[in-house]
Amino acid sequence: MTKKNQSSRLTNQHKLSQGVVGIFGDKAKLHDTTVAMISKIIIEQLEKEYPQLSFRYRSSIKKAEINEALRNVDKELGQTLFVSNSSIKPDGGIIEVKDDNDNWRIVLVSEAKHQGKDIENILKGKSVGKSNNQDLMAAGNAIERSHKNISEIANFMLSESHFPYILFLEGSNFLTETISIKRPDGRIVKLEYSSGMINRLDRLTAANYGMPININLCKNKFIKHKDKNIMLQAASIYVQGKGEKWDIEKIFNIMIEVSKTSLKVMGSDLFNQITKSK
Repeated sequence: MTKKNQSSRLTNQHKLSQGVVGIFGDKAKLHDTTVAMISKIIIEQLEKEYPQLSFRYRSSIKKAEINEALRNVDKELGQTLFVSNSSIKPDGGIIEVKDDNDNWRIVLVSEAKHQGKDIENILKGKSVGKSNNQDLMAAGNAIERSHKNISEIANFMLSESHFPYILFLEGSNFLTETISIKRPDGRIVKLEYSSGMINRLDRLTAANYGMPININLCKNKFIKHKDKNIMLQAASIYVQGKGEKWDIEKIFNIMIEVSKTSLKVMGSDLFNQITKSK
């Protein structure tokens, strides 16, 4: 089933069920659902709950637009651009709402990353490494590319008081506890969550200032240090601690929660539209 057809099926199923439950009735058929597909269902849910507001989805934001947003904060910012058509494309795209001044404001940005196939390989009895004689593969650094998108969205939202960036992680490189996996020959292989060989979580927690994971950090934190007030834009990092695959309904619920936090923070800028509809 193609992603386009599956997205249409999810949308139609949502309309028929008139709610969230119908989307997840047959999880077995949703194993390849992406956060981009779920984002489009999120918009439908938001439109249903907030019919007075206008929402839109887009898959990317141009670097030129980010620079413009920076210049609106301070004229010295957003000056450098080498590739005129460069853009960022988070996995789940960007959901926005139109405020009382007809400006589109970000409600949700999401990405989902899988890194580390140690569990799958062990269960299959597959050995890895240059000589195919190892149980575990040293983790790569591909996940660190997420930092670029997070930084760019933070630049784009520098004037905001919320930062609705969600990073969903799964795979053996993101364990939060030690687990044991049995090979087909019966041998037990232990995966130590604290092993620098496989764990890559510490390379991502810079994006949330080392605050707890699996928590909604959408509302910006303002801290006072000596004579300075500092605004922190923290990504909300969610991890399947034992290396399991994400449950799609859990992803949906997290995305809805963060979206509603965004709307709450922007409340005064959406006031006229909400009150006119009453």
